[in-house]
Amino acid sequence: MLRILDRYILRKFLGTYFLMLGIIMLVAVVFDASEKTEDFAEMTATWREILFDYYLNFIVYYGNLFSGLFIFLAVLLFTSRLAHRSEFIAMLSSGVSFPRVLRPYFIGATVLCVLSLIINHLVLPAANKVRLAFEEAHIRAIFFVEDHHLHREIQPGVIAYCESYGAKEKTLYRFSLEQWEDGSLVRKINADRAVYDTVNGSWNLVEWSARSIGAQGETMARGLAKDTVLPLKPSDLGQRWETAMAMTTPELDDYIAAKRAQGDGKVASYLIEKHQRTSYPFASYVFTLIGVAVASRKVRGGTGLHLALGVMLVLIYVFAIKITTVGATNAGLDPFIAVWAPNVLFGLIGIWIYQKAPK
Repeated sequence: MLRILDRYILRKFLGTYFLMLGIIMLVAVVFDASEKTEDFAEMTATWREILFDYYLNFIVYYGNLFSGLFIFLAVLLFTSRLAHRSEFIAMLSSGVSFPRVLRPYFIGATVLCVLSLIINHLVLPAANKVRLAFEEAHIRAIFFVEDHHLHREIQPGVIAYCESYGAKEKTLYRFSLEQWEDGSLVRKINADRAVYDTVNGSWNLVEWSARSIGAQGETMARGLAKDTVLPLKPSDLGQRWETAMAMTTPELDDYIAAKRAQGDGKVASYLIEKHQRTSYPFASYVFTLIGVAVASRKVRGGTGLHLALGVMLVLIYVFAIKITTVGATNAGLDPFIAVWAPNVLFGLIGIWIYQKAPK
């Protein structure tokens, strides 16, 4: 049961958080709209699509993305005011223990953590799908990541390779297709390039040659052009990594499994996206603990000093996330460790600061 102290701190916590969220998102929308005014004037999208398909989902995405920062700043601001008015001293001197004071803070953090989990796993994928579709239709063209030396097992025993992939042209350069049976190569097709036909979903092989190996020996065939249907689409070769944000968690798991089955080992960014959907909400507890431990001490600098120290810690946290995620994508660091390590590290820092806080 919530007592007067719990309701007072919880009301201040959540009230400050949602007030900051509303103000900062309003400012973000104004700045984004000012940058895209010319684009909006030239595009064919209606105002309803701009407001509901783009900006409504824009607010959902960026509000959730920076929710940890808003939680931290909210805790810092109103806790610093409590400390400056000596309310913390009054609570502790009246016999209320510091862990007891922390209880409403963590109740609020739990509310925001659960809300963020629901948004990350259920709401945000659908919102991102609409937002990214609007961007691709009206703001920027669909962008596929270009890559080199791609290998894909498109069917059991059937391996496709290309030296490079031109995303805009949907063309595979220096293309080859191998068919293996019982560990032996039975057929191989080479082509100077393979161009995807978006109308019928086939690949047009240009300057191709085919070699078949059977019990009767080898046979060769050549040609200038040939249409062939392959279980391979341009989206299987590379795409905007942001599309992972538009997948539900089960869809993301299936996509990662499919990429691995194709022999594509570049799934670190997708695994990071998957694990971040859970790790970021739980960072609410870390930010809350650090914020209370830092701001509960009454100092001469007041709120300004607390805010400066808090922003510095947030910047270090963001920097740590960047280091670990780069390590996961480029240096082979396990994505699960990369995503959760900053939470563990700053959780330990929060515990140390909490132990030093006045009680």
